[in-house]
Amino acid sequence: MLDVQQQLEIIKRGTAEIVPEEELVEKLKKSIANNKPLHIKLGLDPSAPDIHLGHTVVLQKLRQFQELGHNVTIILGDFTGRIGDPTGKSEARKPLTEEEVLANARTYEQQIFKVLDPQKTKVQFNSTWLAPLKFEDVIRLAATTTVARMLEREDFSKRYRENLPISIHEFFYPLMQGYDSVALEADVEMGGTDQKFNLLMGRTLQKEFGQEPQVTLMMPILEGLDGVNKMSKSLGNYIGIDEPAQEMYGKTMSLPDELMVRYYELVTPVPLAEVKSIAKGLEEGTLHPRDIKMRLAREIVTFYHGEEAAWQAEDHFKKVFQKRELPDEIETFEVTADLYEEGMVSLPRLLTQAKLAASNSEARRLIKEGAVKIDNEKATDPNMHFAPLDGMIIKAGKRRFAKLEVKS
Repeated sequence: MLDVQQQLEIIKRGTAEIVPEEELVEKLKKSIANNKPLHIKLGLDPSAPDIHLGHTVVLQKLRQFQELGHNVTIILGDFTGRIGDPTGKSEARKPLTEEEVLANARTYEQQIFKVLDPQKTKVQFNSTWLAPLKFEDVIRLAATTTVARMLEREDFSKRYRENLPISIHEFFYPLMQGYDSVALEADVEMGGTDQKFNLLMGRTLQKEFGQEPQVTLMMPILEGLDGVNKMSKSLGNYIGIDEPAQEMYGKTMSLPDELMVRYYELVTPVPLAEVKSIAKGLEEGTLHPRDIKMRLAREIVTFYHGEEAAWQAEDHFKKVFQKRELPDEIETFEVTADLYEEGMVSLPRLLTQAKLAASNSEARRLIKEGAVKIDNEKATDPNMHFAPLDGMIIKAGKRRFAKLEVKS
């Protein structure tokens, strides 16, 4: 094992808060003295199966713990997912069925091992210890905290002030997450800064059960490609870890320059000393932002698809976006009779049918923004109808193309 200071420097890379840091130092000292790895825990409620780079911020930190020789356990909240946990919004999240939870859990397991070492990762379902609890056990859990303490949680407090309903079962969610730490006797629990209340509940319950309280390590929330909002599929500002290499590379190249170093630090395995060197070079102007962003895109694609795929994605990007050439392979879209209206085709409808836009409204927005071209000619009328020709190339946005096949 590395010494305490060496481990601490790696562990603190990109972290938002460690509560309390001095206890982590003591745990590391004991770990080294007894040659006993720490037990690191991350809880995931399988409410949505697709993981994007924002989710991997905490997974990358867990990977670093694994490389330091510590044990990692992923808790898949099949029990809490069926109960329905607080969302941080104005209402409770809808509970999932057992089938939905298990299907999402299987997808999670497949995706997390794109970051974590499966040989060094233990995966457990929290129904193992939560389902057998008797009602008296639940009462004992509830007795460890107060309603006033629960109302310190921001979303509960906001809903209470606004006279919005809070169901009693929602108060049990932090208790159940905290009890996961008791069941595992966790040394460290990981999570995002938005999970602070729940993470600290684990410390409270471990003390109640006579255990040494865990350290809570919180990672920052990753901004999406817009540079402002939290990375989110619903906002469309995300990079999915299952996306094709070319899409992943192209999306990374659209990232605002000011976020490059943050992405290097939080979602790549580039050594910290090198990240600091990159930051210094950008600040002093000795490194070109374009080159640094292209390397960032390669690092991200390499991590999920391999080095060869990364170089191929870069070649594709240079050809299509820097040299303004067409990609070698463009999917064909057959223009069928049902698309015609008096011999013409609606451009928004064609974009939607060809899957160049997710909806008619998105298609119209892309056209208004000048992001749609027909044979390299910009189309700006959202009500446009045109006569399609065989072999026409339609481009929507920066990365989507279709070649029309018109049947006579």
